Amino acid sequence: MKQERGEIILVTGGARSGKSAFAERYVATHGRRIAYIATAQVLDDEMRYRVELHKRRRPETWRTYEAPFAAEQAIAKAASDRDTILFDCVTIYLSNLLCSFSEEQIADEALVHAQADAAIDRLIAAVRTGGVRCVFVTNEVGAGIVPEHRLSRLYRDAAGRANQRLAQEAEAVYLTVAGIPVNLRKLAEEQQ
Repeated sequence: MKQERGEIILVTGGARSGKSAFAERYVATHGRRIAYIATAQVLDDEMRYRVELHKRRRPETWRTYEAPFAAEQAIAKAASDRDTILFDCVTIYLSNLLCSFSEEQIADEALVHAQADAAIDRLIAAVRTGGVRCVFVTNEVGAGIVPEHRLSRLYRDAAGRANQRLAQEAEAVYLTVAGIPVNLRKLAEEQQ
């Protein structure tokens, strides 16, 4: 069923924390016609293996859209006949964007952040206008050490900004740790 204003659910956590598996269960429970937006580019054997694992977990009835770039277009297309979207994942999507920049663009921190912020805003707008539920999977990348290289620091900062922006817009935010999802929004409300 289409919603007047799309719904955003954010699922975040560290690497291999169970984010994607939880998000898959969530959309399977809450959606009927599900679209899967995959942002990864298969550039090596390890990524090929990871993509295959994800594909095997998904039912054949889910429609897959490959969208390493301009994913707002995939969201709009999916929203035309799907009620729920699983977007996996925001941080790979941002990585694709940053890796497409020239060295001159990377040198301009304000430009990098403006482009990354605009990309996230386009995703949010596509969900809201499309009237679908979208579960965004993302990684928490800022809990470790400060990265040595400039591009890595820009990526960490862009991911942190994107996660905050999506969480601000989201109707629900889940943090997944050791395979256990915690509803952060509900927890925050209980603490008030």
